[in-house]
Amino acid sequence: MSEDIIAALKENVIQGRKTQEDEGIDEDLSGSPGVLELTQSALDQNISPEVIISQGLTAGMQVVGEKFASKEYFIPDMLASADAVGAAMDILKPHLEGANVATKGKFAIATVKGDIHDIGKNIVAILLKGAGYEVEDLGIDVPTEKIVEYIKEHKPDYLGLSALLTTTMVTMGEVLQALTEAGVRDKVKVLIGGAAVSDEYAREIGADAYCIDGFDAVKVLASF
Repeated sequence: MSEDIIAALKENVIQGRKTQEDEGIDEDLSGSPGVLELTQSALDQNISPEVIISQGLTAGMQVVGEKFASKEYFIPDMLASADAVGAAMDILKPHLEGANVATKGKFAIATVKGDIHDIGKNIVAILLKGAGYEVEDLGIDVPTEKIVEYIKEHKPDYLGLSALLTTTMVTMGEVLQALTEAGVRDKVKVLIGGAAVSDEYAREIGADAYCIDGFDAVKVLASF
């Protein structure tokens, strides 16, 4: 029975069905339990949060990532699945804390000063949350000093910086310099992403990694 619930959970992640009201990719699932209902059912049957996450949510998102990479899925399809996983993680969070299950790390993410684009940042945040990271979204148009203060006070393991424009990507370098001047650069791994940046630019400014998208960010973090 538990295997059936986890298999259904994985499939509904792939389908992007957050609740039973959602149609998903295949309309024949309409009316059946979605990711939220299945996550709660799994908990009610004493299935561990680790199994729910690894075999249901993460396994489902891996398939979604493959479909997105092969262009079988597009951004709205991927977002639906990521949103469902993010909502499921909200249900699981108190159970993870109660079971003393450690997160994979604290990740702060922000769109840098002068840039108000947030779709890519939001996708990364949801995917990392679903992958087991504790994510704090600092928002858009975030001043460098606010980012530095957050790092000093909250001490996250990772910092993600996003910029869509060539005119705002230079702020990423300013953030790295400010972290160095504040004496906290070596306390946090810095990942950058966005349409304007590249692996070459990451090396130029001294970031730890460049991520193509949210799925790539999950892989990069696992490699640290």
